[in-house]
Amino acid sequence: MITDDELRRAYALDDRQTPRVRLNFVSSADGAVTLRGRSGTLGGDTDRRLMQVLRELADVVLIGAGTVRAEGYAGVAPRVAIVSARLELSPDDAVFAGAAARPLVVTSAASPPSRRAALAGVADVLVCGQESVELPAMVRELAGRGMPQILCEGGPHLFGSLLDADLADELCLTASPRLVGGVAGRITQGAAEVDRGFALRGVRHDDEGFVFLRYAR
Repeated sequence: MITDDELRRAYALDDRQTPRVRLNFVSSADGAVTLRGRSGTLGGDTDRRLMQVLRELADVVLIGAGTVRAEGYAGVAPRVAIVSARLELSPDDAVFAGAAARPLVVTSAASPPSRRAALAGVADVLVCGQESVELPAMVRELAGRGMPQILCEGGPHLFGSLLDADLADELCLTASPRLVGGVAGRITQGAAEVDRGFALRGVRHDDEGFVFLRYAR
C-alpha cells in the first residue's frame, strides 16, 4: 500500500513561487478518460488519495464548466477556479453553495454581462481576454492573487486548450487497470497537433494494479 506520506514526498514541489500548471487525469489502459460518463469511476483508493494530496499541494483547483456539471465539485479545498466562456452556470450550483472557500470564475469580456453579474454574488469573476478566455492571462492573474500553483483536473477540452497555449508544466497520470472500449475520449480534446517533450519524473503502482506516472517539462 502506498501511504499518503509517500505520495506527498513523491509529488512534492521544490519551488512554490514560480507559476506552475499541474494536470491530474486518470485514463483506462485502452485510453478512455471516462467510464459511464464520469472520470471518477475509473479510479481506485490510491488514485482518490493522490487527488487529495495534489489538492493539498496546490493553491487553486482549475476546472472547466463541463466538468463541474458532470462531477459536481461541492466542498472542494483549496479554492476552485472554473473556466467558462459562456457562463452556463447557476449561482445555485453545488460548486458555489457547498464551497469551502469562495470560488473563482474565469471568463472573457464576450460572456453575457447578466450572467457575470449573477455569479458575482457567489464567486470572484475574473475577465481574462476579450473574445475568448486567454489562458496565459488567467495564469498571471491567479499568480498575482497569490495562487501560482494551479492544479487542473479537467476536462479534456480545458487540457487541450492549456496544451495549445503551451501552459502544461506537469502531468500526473493514473493508468487504470481497466479496458473500457466504447467511444470515450482521450485526456485531451480539441487541441491542435503538437509535440511537447516531457520527462518521466516518477512511477509508482499499488496493489490494485493502478500505475501512477509523473511527467514534467
